[in-house]
Amino acid sequence: MADAKIIPFDPFDEDRPRGGASRAARGRDAPAARPVTALPGRSAAAPGDGRAQGAGGAAPGDGASRGAGAAHRAGRGPAGGPAPGAGSGAGAGSGAGAEGGADGPGREDGWDRRLAAGLAFLRRRITGAYEVDEFGFDEELTDQVLMSLLRPLFDTYFRVEVRGVENIPAEGGALVVANHSGTVPLDALMMQVAVHDHHPAGRHLRLLAADLVFMLPVVSELARKAGHTLACTEDAERLLGRGEVVGVMPEGFKGIGKPFGERYKLQRFGRGGFVSTALRTRAPIVPCSIVGAEETYPMVGNAKTLARLLGLPYFPLTPTFPWLGPLGALPLPTKWTIEFGEPIPTDGYAPEAAEDPMLMFNLTDQVRERIQHTLYALLVRRRSVFF
Repeated sequence: MADAKIIPFDPFDEDRPRGGASRAARGRDAPAARPVTALPGRSAAAPGDGRAQGAGGAAPGDGASRGAGAAHRAGRGPAGGPAPGAGSGAGAGSGAGAEGGADGPGREDGWDRRLAAGLAFLRRRITGAYEVDEFGFDEELTDQVLMSLLRPLFDTYFRVEVRGVENIPAEGGALVVANHSGTVPLDALMMQVAVHDHHPAGRHLRLLAADLVFMLPVVSELARKAGHTLACTEDAERLLGRGEVVGVMPEGFKGIGKPFGERYKLQRFGRGGFVSTALRTRAPIVPCSIVGAEETYPMVGNAKTLARLLGLPYFPLTPTFPWLGPLGALPLPTKWTIEFGEPIPTDGYAPEAAEDPMLMFNLTDQVRERIQHTLYALLVRRRSVFF
């Protein structure tokens, strides 16, 4: 890491050498996914045991759908009746069997389906019966594992409030442009969870990340699996052309590594390359403002000499790090708000508009002003950093 050379981060700097072809990871050719049959549910109760026969039968499928209702997961249909698809043996309508109490067939059947889903997932991972796209994005792993790991941080620790997520189109490409802050890029991950969990269409946000992310062991592989790719014009245009929602934070290291005294003051947005990309693909630009990330790691100093030795853009000094050791690496439990603004359409411009530097400057400034104005409005309404 000490010998690594960090290129200053500008997501769409046309002058930055990239060595020809795009550096996005190419996913391996995985075998086609094979249908997996869930483990069979519990058999009907034996005659004379006081329970309805067939009331615990499991419905076909592995039960992995995240949108299933609570009643269905508990093994009961509406008004406490048997779940659809359950066995209909003799006595299925009797009161004791249909109720499915705390330790009854309904609860056991729910655990059966969860176990079946977990075993089916493990079998697909072991046998390679899953798919990744050309950038290395593993949708199943992201949905079932990575989002589950980030969700407690999102829901319980930072208690993120999401606003205006419906401004992201339900289909087709869109470019989400957000402010960047917090010393550690947790804001990008929380924005990804916000789109995944709160958008009506449950869309995936494909984040454009700096070179440094793909130079770190383990982190690089997880980033690829989560759908992140290198912040460059080629990859961004390909993703938008495929109808993906792409996220970019144009401030880069200038935003995430700024001192605490400059919090919520947007840094330079580069040369407006993200606007050019949106114009070429005719994708709307959705401004996004994030409040709360600035206070998670208040950066009061920067050990520049140590940062150069480690090959990092900065080495943060906070009130707790490195003075408290590993404990100082814990983020402060601040209260977050993520607000998505109204989209700025780009499909009304002529194709050659992407080459107009004045137009790109004006649109870049418009996006930046919208984000900054929303940040100030959210800060005025905020009662407390932590509540």
